[in-house]
Amino acid sequence: MDEVMMALDKAPSWQPLLASEFDKPYMQQLKAFLQQRKAEHVTIYPHSSNWFHALEATPLESVRVVIIGQDPYHQPGQAHGLCFSVKPGIKVPPSLVNIYKELQADLGIAPVNHGYLESWARQGVLLLNAVLTVEDSSANAHQGKGWEQFTDRIIHLVNEQCEHVVFMLWGSYAQKKGAFIDTGKHRVLKAPHPSPLSAHRGFLGCKHFSQANDWLLRQGREPVNWQLPLQI
Repeated sequence: MDEVMMALDKAPSWQPLLASEFDKPYMQQLKAFLQQRKAEHVTIYPHSSNWFHALEATPLESVRVVIIGQDPYHQPGQAHGLCFSVKPGIKVPPSLVNIYKELQADLGIAPVNHGYLESWARQGVLLLNAVLTVEDSSANAHQGKGWEQFTDRIIHLVNEQCEHVVFMLWGSYAQKKGAFIDTGKHRVLKAPHPSPLSAHRGFLGCKHFSQANDWLLRQGREPVNWQLPLQI
């Protein structure tokens, strides 16, 4: 069993539904590319054990909210498989600073001093990057290598198999990736990306967190507790 398949085995609710992807030509090409880059001693983030951490932390049957990111953080110690999230002890990245600002304005939740979003994931917030790997100090290094097709399949599974999910699509990239979502049974919220380059154009003030919880409650689903632990 290869390294990629082994990583997916830690996500048992997703594994049977995604296993067939690993036989497809695009995934064979992606695996060959990753193996080649490792053979060339390129540092890849996150560690392979965390490539599918979003799926491990958020089983399919528990998905309530989906947030789509682009690719992992590319500096040491940051990425651990959840979009926008960094490991404990790492400085909160600028986009997440703006997410915290919006949380405070929307729900009165004061920013915490860390960027570890694990508690959201454990509540059913699927924090999914479109591309699941990157190279040290090289943003977008693995774009167009096959991950996008794999994560499209993940989003299709949520769209098809789950009921009453909120999709938070921040920025044009996420909005294009989620263009096929069935708005008859799911709620799609759109805003500019929380990056400092674009947050002032409508992310700040979008009130997505309260809108998500209000809609979930109306569907008879539990709202998300967006308050992160103060200490980790």
